Amino acid sequence: MTPGITRRQACLAATLGAGGAFGLTTANLAFAQAYPARPVHIIAPFTPGGSTDLLARAIGQELGRAFSQAVVVDNVPGAGGSVGADKASKSPADGYTLLMGHIGTLAINPSLYPKLDYHPLRSFTPVAWVARVPNVLVVHASVPARTLPELIALAKARPGQMAFGSGGNGSAAHITMEYLKLQTGTSFLHIPYRGTAPAVNDLLAGQLQVLFTGAPALMPHIKAGKLRAIAVSSPHRIALLPDVPTVAESGVAGTKGFEADQWYGLVAPAGTPAAVVAALNQQINRSLDSAEVKMRLGAEGAEPTPTSPKAFGDLIASEMVRWDRVIKTAHVTVD
Repeated sequence: MTPGITRRQACLAATLGAGGAFGLTTANLAFAQAYPARPVHIIAPFTPGGSTDLLARAIGQELGRAFSQAVVVDNVPGAGGSVGADKASKSPADGYTLLMGHIGTLAINPSLYPKLDYHPLRSFTPVAWVARVPNVLVVHASVPARTLPELIALAKARPGQMAFGSGGNGSAAHITMEYLKLQTGTSFLHIPYRGTAPAVNDLLAGQLQVLFTGAPALMPHIKAGKLRAIAVSSPHRIALLPDVPTVAESGVAGTKGFEADQWYGLVAPAGTPAAVVAALNQQINRSLDSAEVKMRLGAEGAEPTPTSPKAFGDLIASEMVRWDRVIKTAHVTVD
């Protein structure tokens, strides 16, 4: 054993794998041993009640139990999550401020906001991929289409006449629908709203015909028969809607391999000690594997995704490239 490193510190270092774990200084390992010594803050860059907020609180509760320390969720909304993300990126890199990022803040925003004050990979250290939330393509009950091929045929017969809503220009729901349009060669009219809830309300009222957004906001209305689920964005069918096919299995030209789920994960300011990141990742993954958390996330339509910090970083990098192409090809801009 390396002189000056205790058995407990060596065990902690071992959890980091072969990526130079023992290159950590004794001071860093000792710091990780004492972590957390005060409350940890998770910034949720959207208003309370949405998926980002709910997942931040679910993980925060589990971390609080495991670490016997308070974990506080701070809602810092604005500019599609960019305000909260920027605040997190400028926080001390000590493990006491984390960001519950999602596909928008960590993959889409860099292509929408040319003067973004943070970079998803350079400004942050990936900690843990928490969950993926399938998008569900739904239509108002008055729309005659019951399958994706029927909807695509209807859209091509009425180019630009069928309206779809979203939580705003550049939102995940907007980009997902733009992706579907590109892949299928269809034209729908986009109506942006200030949030998902008003878009759902107008769909229920028949002011919109289509919406392609996260399952949690739609499930109560699907179950009540007020909205018809056409397809899901996942690579596989989801437990909440086992009879609803994926976009990829619809047989529509251009949809082979289609996948456009929303995803969520924790990141820390760049430079956060590797041992702290490893400790957080290990505990978060343990929580995601628990029956209680699986049930809690499942009720929100979310699927736990325990994995390594590197795997989460690889996801962010690949998603930035993928959605940049969609945004530029579809000429998506923000107000």
